[in-house]
Amino acid sequence: MWRLQFYVAVMATFLTTSISFSDVPVAQPFGKTKDGTPVDLYTLENQNGMKVDIMTRGATIVRIDAPDKNGNFADVVLGFDDVAGYESEENQYFGCTTGRVANRIAKGKFHLNGRDYTLAINNEPNHLHGGVERSLDKVVWKARPFENAEGQGVHLRYVSPHGEEGYPGTLSCKVEFLLHKATNDLQIRYWASTDQSTPVNLTNHSYFNLAGAGSPTVLNHELMLSCRQYTPVDETLIPTGEIESVTGTPLDFLSPQVIGERIEKFDDGPTIGYDHNFVIDGEAGNLRIAAKLKDPASGRVLTVKTDQPGVQFYSGNFLKGQTGKLGKTYPHRSAICLETQFYPDSINQPTFPSIVLKPWEEYRHECVYSFSAE
Repeated sequence: MWRLQFYVAVMATFLTTSISFSDVPVAQPFGKTKDGTPVDLYTLENQNGMKVDIMTRGATIVRIDAPDKNGNFADVVLGFDDVAGYESEENQYFGCTTGRVANRIAKGKFHLNGRDYTLAINNEPNHLHGGVERSLDKVVWKARPFENAEGQGVHLRYVSPHGEEGYPGTLSCKVEFLLHKATNDLQIRYWASTDQSTPVNLTNHSYFNLAGAGSPTVLNHELMLSCRQYTPVDETLIPTGEIESVTGTPLDFLSPQVIGERIEKFDDGPTIGYDHNFVIDGEAGNLRIAAKLKDPASGRVLTVKTDQPGVQFYSGNFLKGQTGKLGKTYPHRSAICLETQFYPDSINQPTFPSIVLKPWEEYRHECVYSFSAE
């Protein structure tokens, strides 16, 4: 009898002191790609009831359930119910990890270490978001879920071989999503290494509507950007190389502004709305506030922090009413992107911070989406 009592006591101690396996996110099948590769979905949860879904195709944020001022939850990012939606023409980089080089490269060309490189032209006349068939948003990453003292997360890895989408070097990429246990912070950390010099600029391309994905507009949201400068662009959205002040322009979001109040000033320009790279105040390499987005009706607030030099504010100008999750439609300008990044076309702009990663270096990037309610 004493042996049984001892065994029960030991097992009780083990169960109360060890990590429960139920705390580690479990892979759920999310479908298969057109070539038959299985895709998994991981759900991260915290003690406040917040939930985040991460898909292995494209290291993609599929869902973020965030509370409003009354404690009611809504999914605040655009996406689809299955892999087929993400592989369709209706997908406009919803929630994905974007690269190898996010944003645009002029005419799909760059010169590095004595060689000329030519990339796909997928945003005439430029290269956009890493390519066409094997950009980082279209490949399936390997995932390792985890749970630690900070919260629940998933670590994703992909090795891009030399020459993939025309880029030099074998690039080993890692992205970690961590939903903090006690705070509604979704922390994203990126790492990359290479065996030869190559340009790298990774970001997340989530589309946010804090009233809930599928709400008819985002133009009633208030936006603050901690950015006193921006990078002007030419008619093809390639930076001119200049850095100018936002003062006295419709790009001044240093204090909160309603997004829709001045957007029409860009309707007839090359950006067709807001689609601008802003220079974040403070020293790059340090985590600092880049943006603060608020939906006055629900009280939901998104604060974006990053250690990157820039943030691209895109006002969903090409959303076209496509059908997304749960049959909801995504109308024109019904969500915005806040993409933390290096500046567009940096590989061709000698005055911009360099995006060239060398074999003895490690690329690092941190972004935090902090959700609250007022």
